[in-house]
Amino acid sequence: MVFDYRKLRGQIIEHFGTQKAFAEALGVSTRTLSLKLNSRIPFNQDEIAKAINLLQAEPHDIKAYFFTTMVQ
Repeated sequence: MVFDYRKLRGQIIEHFGTQKAFAEALGVSTRTLSLKLNSRIPFNQDEIAKAINLLQAEPHDIKAYFFTTMVQ
């Protein structure tokens, strides 16, 4: 399944400026973050919880950021 991470990417840039800065804060490599944002490997529950905290988002934003499927 391919997920649409555009909203998440926007929040990352808004709060961290770069994906690299966000990856460091999340505790993953930039390569790993790239693979996750391109639906090559999934985000795990701990990463989702930490990302929501880092982005100062609300729990109800999880669905929009992490579980919106890509429309073909």
